[in-house]
Amino acid sequence: MADYSSIKGNRIQYLSSDPTLDSNSEGQVWYNSTTGSLKGLVQIKATSSGGNLNTARRTIEGTGTQTAALAFGGVTTTQTNSTEEYSGFAWSTGGNLNQARNAAAGAGTQTAGLGVGGYFPPGGKNYVEEYDGSSWTAVTNYPVSIYGLAGAGLQTSGLFFGGSIYPGPAPGLYQTLTNEYDGSSWTAGGSLNTGRRNLGGSGTQTAGLAFGGENPTQLDVTEEYDGSTWTTVSGTLNTARTYIRGDGTQTHTVGFGGGNPPSIKNNIEEYDGTNWSSSPATLSTARTGTGVGGIGSAAVAFGGYTGTANTAATEEYFSDIANYSASSTAAWSSGGNLNNTSQSRAGFGSQTLAIAGPGVGPGGGIATTETYDGSTWTNGNSSTRTPSDKNRYTSGAGTPTAGLIALGGYPAPNLNTETEEWDGTSWTASNPASVARRGPVLGGTQTEALAIGGYSDPTATYQNSTEEYDGTSWTSGGNLNTARGNSAGSSKGSQTAFLITSGNTPALTTNTEEYNGTAWTEVNNQPTAIAYQGYAGTQTDCLVWNGYTPSVVTTTLNYDGTNWSTNPASLSLGRLNYHNNSGTSTAAIVFGGEGPGGPVTTTEEFTGASPATPTGAAASTITTS
Repeated sequence: MADYSSIKGNRIQYLSSDPTLDSNSEGQVWYNSTTGSLKGLVQIKATSSGGNLNTARRTIEGTGTQTAALAFGGVTTTQTNSTEEYSGFAWSTGGNLNQARNAAAGAGTQTAGLGVGGYFPPGGKNYVEEYDGSSWTAVTNYPVSIYGLAGAGLQTSGLFFGGSIYPGPAPGLYQTLTNEYDGSSWTAGGSLNTGRRNLGGSGTQTAGLAFGGENPTQLDVTEEYDGSTWTTVSGTLNTARTYIRGDGTQTHTVGFGGGNPPSIKNNIEEYDGTNWSSSPATLSTARTGTGVGGIGSAAVAFGGYTGTANTAATEEYFSDIANYSASSTAAWSSGGNLNNTSQSRAGFGSQTLAIAGPGVGPGGGIATTETYDGSTWTNGNSSTRTPSDKNRYTSGAGTPTAGLIALGGYPAPNLNTETEEWDGTSWTASNPASVARRGPVLGGTQTEALAIGGYSDPTATYQNSTEEYDGTSWTSGGNLNTARGNSAGSSKGSQTAFLITSGNTPALTTNTEEYNGTAWTEVNNQPTAIAYQGYAGTQTDCLVWNGYTPSVVTTTLNYDGTNWSTNPASLSLGRLNYHNNSGTSTAAIVFGGEGPGGPVTTTEEFTGASPATPTGAAASTITTS
């Protein structure tokens, strides 16, 4: 083996431990004397799957970042105006474009986006719209009607170039024009040296990059913009292609896919300010006309056309010295079954340490308590309530070592106001509530709990009352605006920040209200009238699931303190009638409930989605001979 120093001019460092691994370590080689290994740090490039778009489409436009991307327009079977927002792991519906179109150009961020031009039969359009994070507003039109152009920059400093004017004379098919946007008006910039359409673009208004496209054959040409003039550079794409899409800066851009059928590419290339290099990573789904967002080291590609169909696939790209933990989508998975077939059990705790209190079995009330350790349920001490019918339809709150059950019973006259506290092992009777009811929402902690709504039997009077528990006794709080039972809420909320939603009034309702410690305020409602939902989380981060619409559903919804969104994860079993829950909005658990054939033992666990995150650089062992 050749002597390293004679090749590189420097000897390998001899270290007792690995150095701090950062960008200065990239490409370095050293010998770790403690482990007796030759090590080095190389750049890691990889793609991973993200959450699918809700609507598969091609020639879609995108902007934003890998963890906050914006997708808009495109073609399904016709031009669409739909907008979707990416959280780093899942897509949710945003405000629609005012004008449906495809082959537009984008710039900006998820909360300050810009959409320019686009195609809608019979030709290109001069539409310009700004996005504020929820809705699009039409602003000053582009100087010409155009499509297949590229964009870069921000909503208040955008750069748009190339494209095709059609219908029109042949010279208009491959444009050299450039226009700059200042947030209100357009100014002409320097012309591209090579007219083209369906090209890639990135960078800023004063440091832009144009690459690929067609005129009329597929191009590998790259040009750089300095704020006034385009310069053709020597670094060309390794693979000439049209419909390539990219994002990043003038000195570090990543370009994805592209091409025309039947030659559609999965290639990824990176530009370093001088040259394009082919990444060892490729798209798992070859596609053309995809949308993109992000930067050169952390980008996301979504949608496009595979040659046979539109795709909803999303892929994340990493080109950084750090190792990455890829994003994950939300999912429900099976847990260990309860020992007792049951429903309406007072549930509280966490996903890995949950308590199933008293409830209802096939033959009546169940007093037995069960504890879940993340995989198995174990029978424990029973409730102090007698007779057994008082154990029906209870509600729970608190932690595995400081829990609370309150209210319930059925049928009359067993409807009661009894309260019990859990210390992690056994139950102790506490002071009763003021209102006898079943089906209330209970949440908070053992020393700061709320009991809300519900209804009284046998007359089924729906309650609007709120009671607050301080660890010893109950006092009256503010009344709900809508009396209801069988509602959902924020189980981990507090007496000064709580949420209640859905339920029977007796009709099914979408109504949602927030509590500030004194009064309830109506806020944005759920999308569907529903009752008997499970629930977990806080007032600003709540998860609800299952329910009755009037059919049993497996849907999961999220509330962010302002709006509701549908979570892509669905339960495997539809259930209702006070199926119980524990945990948080990202790690919840549901157990028991009434399935299609009656009470069940089934447990399901929810794991929330998470964006890709760097996990730190890692040295690689170098094999020598």
